[in-house]
Amino acid sequence: MSNDATSTAARILPDEPVRSLQGWVDLGGGEGLQAAADRTPKQVRQLVSDSGLRGRGGAGFPTGTKWRSVVEAAREADSTPYLVANAAEGEPGTYKDRVIIDRTPFAFLEGVLIAMHAVGAERAHLGIKEAFTQHVERLSDALDEMVAAGWHGADRVVIVPGPDEYLFGEETAMLEVIEEHLPLPRILPPFQQGLFATTTELHPTVVNNVETLSHVAHILARGPDWFREVGTDRSPGSMVFTVVGDVRTPGVHELPLGQTLRTLLVDICGADPDRLLAVYSGTSNAVMTPDMLDTRLGFDEMTEAGSGMGSGGFAVYSDSACIVQVVAELSRFLAVESCGQCIACKLGTGVITDLLLQVDAGEGTAGDLAEIRKRCVYVTDQNRCYLPVGEQLMVGSTLDAYEPDFLAHLDGGGCPKERRVLVPKIVHIDDATGEVTYDERHARKQPDWSYADG
Repeated sequence: MSNDATSTAARILPDEPVRSLQGWVDLGGGEGLQAAADRTPKQVRQLVSDSGLRGRGGAGFPTGTKWRSVVEAAREADSTPYLVANAAEGEPGTYKDRVIIDRTPFAFLEGVLIAMHAVGAERAHLGIKEAFTQHVERLSDALDEMVAAGWHGADRVVIVPGPDEYLFGEETAMLEVIEEHLPLPRILPPFQQGLFATTTELHPTVVNNVETLSHVAHILARGPDWFREVGTDRSPGSMVFTVVGDVRTPGVHELPLGQTLRTLLVDICGADPDRLLAVYSGTSNAVMTPDMLDTRLGFDEMTEAGSGMGSGGFAVYSDSACIVQVVAELSRFLAVESCGQCIACKLGTGVITDLLLQVDAGEGTAGDLAEIRKRCVYVTDQNRCYLPVGEQLMVGSTLDAYEPDFLAHLDGGGCPKERRVLVPKIVHIDDATGEVTYDERHARKQPDWSYADG
């Protein structure tokens, strides 16, 4: 999944999988944890802050700031903090965390142990989908090796397999699953109400994703200045990206931040810029149009361009696809995965999806488009999580950018394109061939999270 253009920039993705703890030590593994042990937790937090590391799970929040806020909240509440590592990768178009776990699980786990020391966590929980059987086994074997070798804190790390629902990856819903409940988002964020909280013990909790914690191990070993040698002032370091869809070479690639979207999609992955229709960075950001190819890959730069980085997964669509159908399928994904705690979200995403499917079938009217726009405004009312915000951004931006395509479908116009698309929920990417396997079963998933027959 790497090529000459990306392998020289690789920082956390080795060319070959690290199959043993000794193999990791031979590559310098353990140096980061030793550097952390030689420092106070506050000094470790400061090193991570100095590096400028931002969370690679979607929001791009400064990691050092997150750690400090949890420590301060725990101190104010006279409570013990926890650490959660989020490996429940489920955003459409994203596969990077599974590649990191497969290639270098020890770097990730070392980052977990460093973070535990930095925030004073007595225990860490790793949330990962039970369906990721290969990766659960890989993590378990790696952790067993570290425990047997006596790595400090490894015996206080717990792997928690969870459900395949999209919301398992939402940080507060992950806390619910760790506590053996359904993946239903909470009102209060983890730094206010953490794991196993009671009225007297709030346990503020840090939640970081796999890539973020993998970077931590290297930052402690090599220093914040090394981390800043690539990237930009506002988005230092490298990032691991997934690219799927209408490209010649789909796969997972690590690049210094600050490169252009064109470099990733066209130069490395082989998208045809002359036939490019649209790009989606997951389901939580506005659509990216062909004129945005020269946008730089940075958290602030992508936001300023009118979209967002997300977790670094890009689904690319050429002009052989119908944009109405694409957004209808992405909307359906969110409608199905909505948990139902917020009525405006559950009903709103469902209505928007139904109207989009109606327009796609050539049975829509101008009034339906007006209703979609109206629903996009109210779908976020009293939302507990970001899911309906994603619906609002994704659908609203697509309708704005491709309005002529929607109008052409109205009043019996229908779609002249025969191609049908799947939601890019990735099951597997073959490392040798680049062949992408999508979750075709999701097309049968229903709003109550059951599956229709057939």
